[in-house]
Amino acid sequence: MLPKMARVLKVAAASAAGLFPRLRTPVSTVRTSASLSSHPGAGPVWNLGRLNHVAVAVPDLEKARAFYKNVLGAEVGEPVPLPEHGVSVVFVNLGNTKMELLHPLGSDSPIAGFLKKNKAGGMHHVCIEVDNINVAVMDLKEKKIRILSEEAKIGAHGKPVIFLHPSDCGGVLVELEQA
Repeated sequence: MLPKMARVLKVAAASAAGLFPRLRTPVSTVRTSASLSSHPGAGPVWNLGRLNHVAVAVPDLEKARAFYKNVLGAEVGEPVPLPEHGVSVVFVNLGNTKMELLHPLGSDSPIAGFLKKNKAGGMHHVCIEVDNINVAVMDLKEKKIRILSEEAKIGAHGKPVIFLHPSDCGGVLVELEQA
């Protein structure tokens, strides 16, 4: 059974190498919900946590709020402007996670650019919690994963966040948030 599992893992690693070309270090462990260390051996160790939220860019924040609240019956928060990020956000509580509705706050907002390309809006990023964002940043930089800011910024939950370049993450913009 173990040799077959090893072959499966090698095939999976080869497939992942095509999706994540900048990730050069081989991964030799399988993550489980009980043990989520970033990698074995020497170097910094940090752990992934739960999915915090899925962010969706919306062209009309009030219309989106009304849909999730009145049509789907979700618990929907109030808009919160985050000028340092160039967005207004509304959180939709889904019980096991959240959705973050994003709307541009000014024409220089990164969400304004996203909405120019995607007029109807759409999924913008996923946010995953980490137990030590500073160690995660150092480790990811060593692995040649590009980070979109020089240092962590305070996010919508009042905790440090960073964003990883989508080209290094299989085409997905990934936000890491301090748990």
